[in-house]
Amino acid sequence: MNRTRPATRPVSLGLRANAAQFTLLVAINALVGGMVGQQQTVLPLLAEDEFGLTGYTFIFTYVVAFGITKAAANYFAGTWSDRYGRKPVLIAGWLFAVPVPLMLIWAPNWGWVVAANVLLGINQGLTWSTTVIMKIDLVGPRQRGLAMGLNEAAGYGAVALTSLAAGYLAAEHGLRPAPFLLGLSYTALALGLSTLAVRETRGHAHAEAANHVARLDGRHDHLHGELSNREVFTQTSLREPALSSASQAGLVNNLNFGLSWGLFPLLFASSGLSVGRIGVLFALYPAVWGVGQLFTGAASDRWGRKHLITAGMLTQASGLAVIASADTFAPWAVGTILLGAGTSMVYPTLLAAIGDVAHPAWRGRAVGIYRVWRDLGYAVGALMGGVVADLWGLRAAVWAAAAITLASALVVAVRMYETHQPADTARTQETSNG
Repeated sequence: MNRTRPATRPVSLGLRANAAQFTLLVAINALVGGMVGQQQTVLPLLAEDEFGLTGYTFIFTYVVAFGITKAAANYFAGTWSDRYGRKPVLIAGWLFAVPVPLMLIWAPNWGWVVAANVLLGINQGLTWSTTVIMKIDLVGPRQRGLAMGLNEAAGYGAVALTSLAAGYLAAEHGLRPAPFLLGLSYTALALGLSTLAVRETRGHAHAEAANHVARLDGRHDHLHGELSNREVFTQTSLREPALSSASQAGLVNNLNFGLSWGLFPLLFASSGLSVGRIGVLFALYPAVWGVGQLFTGAASDRWGRKHLITAGMLTQASGLAVIASADTFAPWAVGTILLGAGTSMVYPTLLAAIGDVAHPAWRGRAVGIYRVWRDLGYAVGALMGGVVADLWGLRAAVWAAAAITLASALVVAVRMYETHQPADTARTQETSNG
């Protein structure tokens, strides 16, 4: 008796067609962000109170370790997801997270904290990059900005909420172990969901590639089809104007985040603010950043990417200037809100721009390389902030970040072109592949 194989289920692109998997990936990315939030408010205080560390550069070593390893993990996440599939990389990333909360709870010295952040950087690079790539795969070109807005809103909204919760737990129950119990629960839940419920999305990228529509202006004709790893790295980092402009802007954006991570709690504490109020200020930045992306990602689908990125970098620079000038809670709150608003304009829009330019055949690698440069900003910001703060003080470090951010905005304004295609062109690509 002959048996015929069932027909392959058509792959459909679009947010509505893939709503269940998309929502699941949004939830998982919220857990990714929460792994960072569990420690942001607590570790700088832990460094001074329990380990007796002095010198801003030394305290920031954990941010440097996190940034470098996350940047490297982003590269491998992009390369491996194109080669082996997205889901295996996502699961591997969560396995690296398992020891992190336990190491932070039991750390007898600062070296353990640095080692935990090496593992956390690998976890963040593999999991966050993969959820970004998977969402771009699912939605197709028309709603790319909206998809990235929802992804980043979930991740950084969770950073904010977990930072706030960790600050509360630290104030009520001490710096250890209570804040890090959040990370244990996040890891267990995410690993289970990634293993049992997430489905592979590489087939969606293949479907999009089969129906890919070139730009009318021919700008991307030389980027069609398969490129070598070296070619993808060169185009994303240096040669292609939009990709390379996005990469430098991403680095500066995370320079600000890395500097804030290690420096802001100390700056706020220098004026005698309580741990609880420091937690509120620190949560405002990612909270506005997270909520804002619900609107800015979709806005970039309607109005385009370039001007939103430029305006966002300028808004960040103004927020940093306010923070550097202030010395009380209220103006610091205004500054962190401005910083968060500017970041919300930039963060999903940069990812959407990468998706606009990169061909589906090498998009995973392009996203990974962009995120290499972006997340090196953690390390650059922590090192720059620590060195400048040691030499000239905390406020000088914030002023330096404001100047760098202003320069980045000018680079985008001059060099980047508009990457978003008209809606009617993009809509023709959102088809089914039998």
